Amino acid sequence: MSPILEINDLKNRARRRVPKMFFDYADSGSWTEGTYKANENDFSKIKLRQRIAVDMTNRSLKSTMVGQDVAMPVALAPTGLTGMQHADGEILAAQAAEEFGVPFTLSTMSICSLEAVAEKTKKPFWFQLYMMKDRDFIANLIERAKAVGCSALVLTLDLQILGQRHKDLRNGLSAPPKFTPKHIYQMATRPLWCLGMLRTKNHSFGNIVGHAKGVSDLSSLSSWTAEQFDPQLNWNDVEWIRNLWGGPLILKGILDIEDARMAARTGADAIIVSNHGGRQLDGAPSSIEVLPSIADAVGDQIEIHMDGGIRSGQDVLKAKCLGAQGTYIGRPFLYGLGADGKAGVTKALEIIRHELDVTMALCGKRDINSLDASIIYPPQGLQNPKG
Repeated sequence: MSPILEINDLKNRARRRVPKMFFDYADSGSWTEGTYKANENDFSKIKLRQRIAVDMTNRSLKSTMVGQDVAMPVALAPTGLTGMQHADGEILAAQAAEEFGVPFTLSTMSICSLEAVAEKTKKPFWFQLYMMKDRDFIANLIERAKAVGCSALVLTLDLQILGQRHKDLRNGLSAPPKFTPKHIYQMATRPLWCLGMLRTKNHSFGNIVGHAKGVSDLSSLSSWTAEQFDPQLNWNDVEWIRNLWGGPLILKGILDIEDARMAARTGADAIIVSNHGGRQLDGAPSSIEVLPSIADAVGDQIEIHMDGGIRSGQDVLKAKCLGAQGTYIGRPFLYGLGADGKAGVTKALEIIRHELDVTMALCGKRDINSLDASIIYPPQGLQNPKG
């Protein structure tokens, strides 16, 4: 096999090892996928300022996110169906993140439950929450997150209704997945994936089945999920969640300055500038495009994080320079997971760390916390950069 040198190498290997419907679920956006593509492409518009004859020794990537120490300003983003990229996917990704020293965020729509991940890890992880109509279920979910020691709650605000994702519709992907002859064929051509699934008991949506009212098994899950995402979500609900949780709270899905200002007034600890990986409003700007203006508007009031389109350590550096205290990777760690399980997630993190470290050095910086817009040129087509 050719060496794994960049995230795209992991992506290509994952494509060969994961059934098409699950690989496409991770590797797709909504409608035309214009925003999904812009998330990646807009990073290339940002040019870096090379510096020479400066001391590049004793470099450090250590930072903090919501007051928690991180080995580099990167967290693993919450992603649904992670356990369908590889058996026990959430557990393996959490273990890799723990050993690497970065946060792992478990999705509400994970295959492995809060309790299953906590049983196989030693340090606290983060939990991502969707607002459902069943408030008793939400309150119980928060209590479960507290009980297993989660150290931050990420509340997703941009999925009140589901964006139309054409690849999923064409693949016939559903929750729970249906196993038609086409799907069975896809799985039969991925024998290692099938073998892993046969060896694990984690095949369901562990945070929901057996916990939500009326959802005792997978057969009743589909109707529940179709009805439960709450289109009436509002800022009062955010306050309710904050009071119920009581710990570090991160609001995910901020793409507009006015929403950022509203979020800053909630008392939350951080916001994630995010368009849901291009999976919701197609035609919205990329996350990196709006990051500088949001950081300028509220960066002195609330901690700024960012996700969407990060595929390299250079992308992390650019986001950091434009105002993000922390960043999140979703697809890169999913590609690693699909390619080689826990070792693949570790490899994805190593690639990003190496690229971030070398790029920082070549820009004449030694401390990740000293990065700002002074080491980038004004990017064409992007909103006013900070600095």
